[in-house]
Amino acid sequence: MWNRETLVKLTVGISDMKTSCDPDDVILTHSLGSCIGLVLYDPELHIGGLIHCMLPLSELDPARAQVMPQMFTDTGVSLLIAELLGMGADKRRLVAKVAGAAKLLGGSNSFNIGERNQVVLRKILQKNEIPVAGEDTGGNKARTLFLHMDTGTTLLRSGGTEYEL
Repeated sequence: MWNRETLVKLTVGISDMKTSCDPDDVILTHSLGSCIGLVLYDPELHIGGLIHCMLPLSELDPARAQVMPQMFTDTGVSLLIAELLGMGADKRRLVAKVAGAAKLLGGSNSFNIGERNQVVLRKILQKNEIPVAGEDTGGNKARTLFLHMDTGTTLLRSGGTEYEL
C-alpha cells in the first residue's frame, strides 16, 4: 500500500500534535485507548494535522491547560484548527477522521473518559462545521493512527489489522 521506509514519519505523543504541508510526511500516533485521536486535512492544499488528546475538558486543570493545551480535547482541537487555518487551510474544506475513545479497563471505567472525549470532540467539530468522514471509536482496543500528507489517506492499525478510515 505504501513504502514504510521512504516516508518521513512525525510521531505524535500523548497530549501532543503535529501539523504538516510536506507531501513526504506521514504523521502517526500510537496507543489510542481512552484518548481521542483526530486527523484534520484540507484535501485541496494538502495541509493537515493529527492530535492525541488525553482528557476531555481543560477546566480539570487550567494551569496545565495553559502549558499543554493539547492534553485536553476542548483546548487541543481548537488549537489544531487554528494552526491549520494559520497555515492556509480553509475550514470549509477540512475533513475529520477520528479514532480512540475506548474503554480499556474491562468496561468498568466509571469516569468514561473515552466517551467524554468523544462528546467534547463532536461539539467542537459541529460548532466549526467540520464533517467527520471516518471514525473508529469505542470498544476496548488500542489503535494506531496514520495520516499520509500526500493524499490525506488515514490508516488505522489495531490488533494486527490495518485499514483506511
